[in-house]
This record gives sequence, structure tokens and C-alpha cells, in this order.
Amino acid sequence: MKDYGFIRVAAAVPALKVADVKFNVAEMCRMTELAEKKQVSILLFPELGVTGYTCGDLFGQRALSDAAEDGIKTLMECTRGKSVTVIAGAPVAFRGRLYNCAIVLHNGNIKGIVPKTWLPNYNEFYEARWFSSGKDFLNRRSAGTGRNLVNGKDTVREGFCEEIRYAGFRCNISPNLLFETGNATFGIEICEDMWTPVPPSSYLALAGAQLILNPSASNEVLAKHEYRKSLISQLSARNVCGYVYCSSGFGESTQDLVFGGTALIYENGSLLAENERFSLEPTFTAADIDIERLDTHRQKISTFAAVSPDGTAAAEYSTLYSRISTGKPAKTDFSAKLLRHIEAHPFVPSGEDDGRCTEILSIQVTGLASRLSHLGQCTAVIGISGGLDSTLALLVTVLAFDRLGRDRKNIIGVTMPGYGTTGRTHGNASGLMSALGITQKEISIAPACDRHFLDIGHDKHVHDVTYENSQARERTQILMDIANSTGGIVVGTGDLSELALGWATYNGDHMSMYGVNASIPKTLVRHLVKWCADRHFGDGAQNDKSAKEILYDIIDTPISPELLPADDKGNISQKTEDLVGPYELHDFFLYNLFRNGYSPDKLLFLAQKAFAGIYDGDTIKKWLKTFLRRFFSQQFKRSCLPDGPKVGSVSLSPRGDWRMPSDAKAALFLEGLDD
Repeated sequence: MKDYGFIRVAAAVPALKVADVKFNVAEMCRMTELAEKKQVSILLFPELGVTGYTCGDLFGQRALSDAAEDGIKTLMECTRGKSVTVIAGAPVAFRGRLYNCAIVLHNGNIKGIVPKTWLPNYNEFYEARWFSSGKDFLNRRSAGTGRNLVNGKDTVREGFCEEIRYAGFRCNISPNLLFETGNATFGIEICEDMWTPVPPSSYLALAGAQLILNPSASNEVLAKHEYRKSLISQLSARNVCGYVYCSSGFGESTQDLVFGGTALIYENGSLLAENERFSLEPTFTAADIDIERLDTHRQKISTFAAVSPDGTAAAEYSTLYSRISTGKPAKTDFSAKLLRHIEAHPFVPSGEDDGRCTEILSIQVTGLASRLSHLGQCTAVIGISGGLDSTLALLVTVLAFDRLGRDRKNIIGVTMPGYGTTGRTHGNASGLMSALGITQKEISIAPACDRHFLDIGHDKHVHDVTYENSQARERTQILMDIANSTGGIVVGTGDLSELALGWATYNGDHMSMYGVNASIPKTLVRHLVKWCADRHFGDGAQNDKSAKEILYDIIDTPISPELLPADDKGNISQKTEDLVGPYELHDFFLYNLFRNGYSPDKLLFLAQKAFAGIYDGDTIKKWLKTFLRRFFSQQFKRSCLPDGPKVGSVSLSPRGDWRMPSDAKAALFLEGLDD
């Protein structure tokens, strides 16, 4: 089974009784068995889950700490023969001090013990009364060399730690421990550690941890949960990591506090899974974290790990941490079930997201308004086809002129019917220009193309690439010349999806003076046109209402360059998605190839998950091959793009996010897909 770079993690909030170690450990063992059945590789329990967090001065009783150590022995035996790595919380006595610790267990062994660094001693918290800080192990003078007993062998390690004998094992104890399982490295911070100005997770991430685990005992007060979620979201985003959070729940003492039993799993700022708080029953929350994606993002961010929080060079800083292998992860069958949502339309805002759409349009409008303001009182010339792309470009231009307080009559819309223009698109183009109150021109390209075909000796009945591209270049020539004659600029209409596929005529619709749609993929173009129809043209004058009706018909029109003659009924015969494939697939491929650096086989795997029941595997594979071939072969068109605003996280501008030689080969990617 292939892991595709994923690892399955879980946060378990078991039933609990304060100071009843046997009961608590039995519940933890039961949930460990469940985790093994669910093919979980890393299982996190709450802070001090072996004893309960609210034991108070009972922590000072040797009977409790001894019982906790016996409980860890029992839990350790429960892990024997299993693949899951368990993180359990317990008080640990060491050299006359007591520490609030997370203990890492795997296959009947203790792999390491991590003490809590920052002890809250304010408001309802009183931890410094009972526990000492893990900072004790970070003093350079007192730090030992440390050894870890793994399968009967000593493994020398560097960094700040001490050696402890606990539950019958010799192991390392220190906040500066990193644990490795499969392709994942995880570090641990405990509850309050996360809430500090410079949390240990920042250091752990810079030292190489892609996962941060946080066993907590965080009580509930009004509005705290939303703040907690925003804090974890920001930590996982800033550290480009996965973050697993598990807090104490039902069974902790309610003498003064209530614990909601929160379980949260985040990845790079996004929530993957959460449980229902205040449950009276145990909860088990699992998700699959994409370690490969996190590594890719870290590689792309040049400032990540450039300098550590204390100013030390990153390479030197990372040596201060000990790395301990916990063993092989679970053999998880991610193909059977993937515990994470795969967004089929990653570019499109979810639901009726007014804020996101407003921001996208604002970036486009501001970019064009700034360019127009720089040029002075000039016209904007746009070719209007009655299709989605030119419609969005026109709407952006109208909004830009309105923002600048300029007369819409200085927007010159040109419809240029040719051999394949249908009555539907021609009518929508003309109607929309009239409804928006811009200057309207109509120039047929057929006579000029007829003359051109005679000049170059091409039979106009041969509908080849020359036949199609000649029309596109003729249209561009008309727009450029009108812009020259009116002192204006040509506003480009081509979108990001077309740039990725090279679905544009070189020096034809490929060219303009400012491409407002250059960062807008086709799936988002459709969404924005509908949003504009509903928000900007839903009320008001009669012409606005007709504009809305026209916009809705444009949305329903098949995507086509209309370069081939219409069918016998006068309908569009050349449908783009029949030729190059569904744009929703290509946009999915583009986003995940660009943003996450996924290999072709992973793209195929995830697309099958995202589009299950819509496209079968063979269909997805066919269009993925088409995407890869075209993406590589058409780079030369992207190497000389006109100016245009970056809108989202994916941009193919050669001056910005994407630099690739035009003669790069796709063979490696296609071979990987075939394998």
C-alpha cells in the first residue's frame, strides 16, 4: 500500500476518573486498540490523562506518582505488537522534582519523555505549586549527553537532555526531543506552552518537526474556544506544520472548572477535523495529514528556518534537538479511505462567500484602475465574444471606470463575428455592451480572413490550425489598431486555465496591454460572473436587469473559441472541453501541481477521491496526461505574458511565481503516471 505522503493521526478523549489510574489506563488501552484497528500511526491523549489533571495537592503524594508509573507500564504493554505510537500524559518524578510530562510509547517501549516547559500560575491555574519546569533540562551546564535504550542498544544523541530510568526503561527526558516515524517527525508541547509569546512549537518546527502534538487540559470559559482555534490555526500556518490538539474532558473535577474535551487537528492553518465538545462519552478524532505537502511548502518559503528564534543559524540550531525513531508507522490503506476532505474546486470560494469574491474583484479592478490612472485619460478596448472570459474582463473594466469616475463610453467593446460565431453569442455580446452603456463596435473578420487566406495560399475550406489561428490574430490586430487610434489600451481576456493549457493563439488572444484575468482560472471565472450578476446587476435600472439575464445566459453557454463553423442548426460546434477536457479537472491539476508539488500519481489518486462518482479513473488519467503534455509544451506562451495582476496563490507569470524553460520535457512526469 502506498502512503502518498500521508500519515494518520488521532486525538482521543477517553472516559476519566480523577486519581483512578487503573480505570484511566484501561480506557486509554481500549482507545489504543481502536486506533490500531483504524490504522492510526500517532495517537494523542490529554495532558496528565493517566491520573487526571485536576488532582491538586494529590500530585504531592508518592502513591499517585508511583501508580502513574505502573499505569504507564500497563499502557506500554498494550502497545506491544502494535504500529501505533501513543503519547500519554503523566506526572514523572526525577531527582527530587515532579514534572508534568508527555510520554511517548511504541511497541512495548518508552521512546522518550517530554516535560512541560511553561507552567501557568495565574487565574485558575496553580501548576507551579506541584511541578517543575522543563527548562531545567535546557541549561547548557547541567545538560547531559543522554542515551536512549532502543531494542536493547544504546543510541548516543546530541542536544539537551538527561537520561532517566522510568517504568523499567532507560530513556531520554527533555523538551528538546524529536520523534520520527516513517516520513514524519513530530515534537511535543504541552498545553500552556502553546499560549506563550514564543512557544516551543516554533523551535520544534524549525528543528524539523512537521507535526506538533499538544496534550492539554484547557478548561472552558466563554469565547475561549474560538480564540483557541484561531491560535492553533495560526501556529500551524506560521510553522507550516500539522497540529494535533487534545484536551481533557468529561470526568475531570468540576469543583471550580469545566473541561470540554476538545480535539482539533489542523494542517498549515486549515482545520482537518474536530470533535464535539462537552460530550459525556469518549471521543476519537482522526485525520490524515499530508507530510509531503508540508515539506513542499517549507521548501518554497525561503525564509522558513533561515534563522532560528534565538538568532542561531538554522543548521546549528537543529543539532540542539535529539532525534528518536519510534518505529515504523501503521500500514494505512489510504486508497480505501482517506480521512480528509479533498476539494474538487480549490479556486472557487465555498458557498456564497461575498468577502472572497469582493476581494478578488477588488484586486482585478484596482490593478486595472491603477494602470489606467498611470496612462491618463485613455480608452479601454476589449473584444467581446459573448463568452465567459471577455464578459468578466468587461465587468472588471466597467467597475474600474466607475471607481475612477470615468465615462463608460470610453470603454470600447468590439464584437468581431467570424466563421463560427453563433446568434446566441453574438446577441449576448451586443446586448451586454448595450446594457452596460459602453461604446459598441462591430467588425466582421470574415472579409479580412478571406483576403488573408488568398494571400498566403490557404484553402479556407481546410479547417486546420492555420484556419483557426488566423481568425484569432485578425481579431487581435483589430483591437490593437483601435487602441492605437483612440489612445487606449487593449484589456486582455484570457484566463489562468488557458495559460496553463496554452489554449490561446500565440500573438493572438494571447496578447494584450493588460490581462485582468491572468490569475483567474476558468472555474472561478464562471463563479465571479454569476456573483457579479447577482450582486451588481440584480437591482436598479431596467438595463441592469437585462444585464443580469444576459449574464446568466452567458454562464449557460458552452465554452468555445468559435473558430469553426456552427452546426446545421446554428449552434456551437466547437466545444473546448470536448477537445482539451473538463476545466474543473484541469484547474484541480493546476492548483495541486503548482501549490503542493504533487507527483502525477498523487494527482491521479487525489482527483479520483475528489471527483468520485463524476469521472472514472481512466477518464481522469486521460485528461491528466493531456494537462501535463500541454503544460510543458506551451510554456513558451507563458514566457512572454503581458502585465496582469496576481490575484490568488497560483500565478504563471514569468516575472512572478513560475519560471520554467520553454524546452523542458514532460517525459518524467508522464512516465511516473504510467507507472
